[in-house]
Amino acid sequence: MTTRKVLANAIRALSMDAVQKANSGHPGAPMGMADIAEVLWRDYMNHNPSNPKWMDRDRFILSNGHGSMLLYSLLHLTGYNLPIEELKNFRQLHSKTPGHPEYGYTDGVETTTGPLGQGIANAVGIAIAERTLAAQFNRPGHEIVDHHTYVFLGDGCMMEGISHEVSSLAGTMKLGKLMAFYDDNGISIDGHVEGWFTDDTAKRFEAYGWHVVRGVDGHDSDAVKAAIEEARAVTDKPSLLMCKTVIAFGSPNKAGTHGAHGAALGADEVAATRKHIGWNEPAFVIPQDVYEGWDAKKAGAAKESAWHDKFAAYEQAFPALAAEFKRRTEGKLPAGWQAQSQAYIEKLQAAPASIASRKASQNALEAFGPLLPELLGGSADLAPSNLTIWSKSVSLADDTSGNYIHYGVREFGMTAIGNGIAHHGGFVPYTATFLMFVEYARNAVRMAALMKARQIMVYTHDSIGLGEDGPTHQPVEQLASLRLTPNMSNWRPCDQVETAVAWQQAIERHDGPTALILSRQNLAQQTRSAQQLADIARGGYILKDSDGTPELIIIATGSEVELAVAAWEKLSGEGRKVRVVSLPSTDVFDKQDEAYREAVLPHGVQARLAIEAGIADYWYKYVGLNGAIVGMTTFGESAPAEELFKEFGFTVENVLEKARGLLK
Repeated sequence: MTTRKVLANAIRALSMDAVQKANSGHPGAPMGMADIAEVLWRDYMNHNPSNPKWMDRDRFILSNGHGSMLLYSLLHLTGYNLPIEELKNFRQLHSKTPGHPEYGYTDGVETTTGPLGQGIANAVGIAIAERTLAAQFNRPGHEIVDHHTYVFLGDGCMMEGISHEVSSLAGTMKLGKLMAFYDDNGISIDGHVEGWFTDDTAKRFEAYGWHVVRGVDGHDSDAVKAAIEEARAVTDKPSLLMCKTVIAFGSPNKAGTHGAHGAALGADEVAATRKHIGWNEPAFVIPQDVYEGWDAKKAGAAKESAWHDKFAAYEQAFPALAAEFKRRTEGKLPAGWQAQSQAYIEKLQAAPASIASRKASQNALEAFGPLLPELLGGSADLAPSNLTIWSKSVSLADDTSGNYIHYGVREFGMTAIGNGIAHHGGFVPYTATFLMFVEYARNAVRMAALMKARQIMVYTHDSIGLGEDGPTHQPVEQLASLRLTPNMSNWRPCDQVETAVAWQQAIERHDGPTALILSRQNLAQQTRSAQQLADIARGGYILKDSDGTPELIIIATGSEVELAVAAWEKLSGEGRKVRVVSLPSTDVFDKQDEAYREAVLPHGVQARLAIEAGIADYWYKYVGLNGAIVGMTTFGESAPAEELFKEFGFTVENVLEKARGLLK
């Protein structure tokens, strides 16, 4: 029988060979964590390499994603669709083995990791989703949701602030099926970490409410197994296994040094390592008995088959619940969703109200929430301001089968947790904070876009209209930044109707995150025809027009649409041909066919004016260099909103002055 050490050495060999061939990568972490991975994946992981999306599989997250060859080696050895050729193409263009694990590229990769700390945050989200889904669907004797979330993380993850945010929340939430393995090797890129990292990590996590297993020898398989058994026995706390390891374990000259962290070992050291660990095979060659020792396809298929038998019994006992479970885990919207959501939007148009779009958002939740039990919302300690709680919201702090998460003041952690919830399946997460504080969450927002995660991000207090809190809280450049982010969809609605459409479109989107940019102040509702109502979903449409070709087009979003309409009324009364275009979602509008875009913004009309209480420079793409923009070019000030709008030129008088200048 192939020994554990030989099986672990297969990871070491593949990892150092792939990094050496690419002459790029991080061999140290895979070699150091190989023994831990062998015990976890061979003795505990419930997964099926032939079906990487089996719903009740255990989830494995490599938070220290630079050690990607550890994960690629595991996927290859256990039988996933990752042939040896892909390992040979490590870090090469269009390979399934990019430098850091990327969601959607490789079967078995549960999330994109690389920015340190976000993997553990995603894992917390996955663990929250598992427990909540179990509470909502499991019944006595029928536990169809029952899996663990395992995460590897290193010193870098521990140092990043996001790990503090999410680990604190995980302890408070008592996520007993979350298990983290700390690769405590004392090395980072700059060298030995004791010069800049002397935290008592065990005490820190105990203070968070975690179960901590101290002093685990990460190269002793029996010690690792005993630590896992201890952790699995604790079901009311997440567990941290403090695994003492040697980076690049097995390398006779570079083990324990920072030189092995982020660079190939070198041909001579690779050869010396082979000799040192007794690995006699050429590069990328794995003996058949080692493959057989790792192969998880047969066992995985049996585990999934047993689960399907369990689900069949569940389906017979609870047919309606089973059907709902299938719908939600397949990411499908309920029957009748389109008709019911559209009926709500039409009802709003027929009953005008001047309310803040943040309030209109809450009203949309009241309308859509009963239709969508998969909505799992939360706010970073701003629920009374973001208005993200609706009448049927139940906090997970009170009921694990609830639908609302009080994230506390943790914008970054919240957003990364939301990505994990989205990846787990069965939920459509929405998160919320002030638009200004997207700055705290920014990298997790970017990761959501990179991974095309289905998360809805509610950002209220969208401009200088926030008022007296001043420039520290008034967003200026944030909306432009979101619009410039690939795969992000952004909506800044002008009234309750556009807000409801924005929610509808966000819910229906499956290929990326959506940001809803909402006002603090009340917004007047606009009148619309049936065609205009339908065209909102196209991201931009003609709201007001004149007979014939317009002389001037005024483009606006959000609260500034009112200014555009007021200017239109004045100019139309003077006999000028003016068009007002409401452009709540520039990215959605830009994806429309050329004929529609030309009909709304004809190239022949060069006189264009854009109005938005955000950074002005973004709008040149729509008005051209000869157009005019009423926008922000500085930070805001502390004063009541109406005074600020006047101070920075968001008045009908200033809009008219700009418009008349263009008409000349």
